[in-house]
Amino acid sequence: MGEFVVVLKWVEINNGESMHLDLMRDEAKKFPKVNNHNDIHSIRIWHCKYKTLQVLEEFPNVEELVVASFPDDSLDFLVTLSKLKYLSIIHLPKISSLDPLAKLLHLDSLSLSTSPAWDAQGKCTIIQSLAPLTEIEPLHHLELFGVCPENKLLSDLDKCKNLVTARFSQFQKGEGERFYKTTGVVNEFNPKPTFKI
Repeated sequence: MGEFVVVLKWVEINNGESMHLDLMRDEAKKFPKVNNHNDIHSIRIWHCKYKTLQVLEEFPNVEELVVASFPDDSLDFLVTLSKLKYLSIIHLPKISSLDPLAKLLHLDSLSLSTSPAWDAQGKCTIIQSLAPLTEIEPLHHLELFGVCPENKLLSDLDKCKNLVTARFSQFQKGEGERFYKTTGVVNEFNPKPTFKI
């Protein structure tokens, strides 16, 4: 079997050219060595076997991050990604606190979800609270699929004054409808990341 190759490519992001890092199904346990950290503006890490993604704190200019299979038990290191505007994480079973996300002051779009297999079984990632999300003022788009507090209520999110769209699954029956009616938020999926691959 050949050595895993790190794919770095120039892609269009936000109507300009930026460097994108694409890591797909890497079997290695350690994140690969990458040069040009400061030049990379978008990263996709798709079902890789890394023991940790803490190395992401070395990429200060990342604006868009898509991760499938998040291995860590904390989101703390994402705080260093101060320019992050788009965050999508699929399958984050060890996460219980969203507190670090409140420090992402430019985050416009957030999607957190369990794996499709978990969702089909009704399994959830239980978090302490949704309240930290209310502190992200620029947040316009939100998806929470199977990532919910113990009470499975959305009431904390009623305070998200700038939300435009939101989608939810695995919350209490009728809770989504109540939220949309109370807030005027539209029941639509988040936009896709702007990087084109």
